[in-house]
Amino acid sequence: AGIGKCVAMDLARRNARTILACRSRKRGQAAVQEIRAATGNPEVVLRLLDTSSLASVRAFSSAVLREESRLDVLVNNAGVSGLPFTITSEGLEQTFTTNYLGPFLLTNLLLG
Repeated sequence: AGIGKCVAMDLARRNARTILACRSRKRGQAAVQEIRAATGNPEVVLRLLDTSSLASVRAFSSAVLREESRLDVLVNNAGVSGLPFTITSEGLEQTFTTNYLGPFLLTNLLLG
């Protein structure tokens, strides 16, 4: 939704293979279908990612590095605000992990 979906739509219009990294399979698949229909680009795919979970970040990064021949652009735009103070199952504060630690780890793992 929002900025991420607009960026994905623009990349898909340029015929880029576009990976949507989403927490929700249902919402992500709906976005994939909408973007494919609007752009005619079948190379729009969904991969599940929750940046509040470092295990999810590691699994996503590993899959991308294994399955994709190259990665030209990474857009880190997901984030949360206004959440109550919560500790993740990994013992980290959720908002900080979602907005900073997860994207930082993702970027560094994908640098290869």
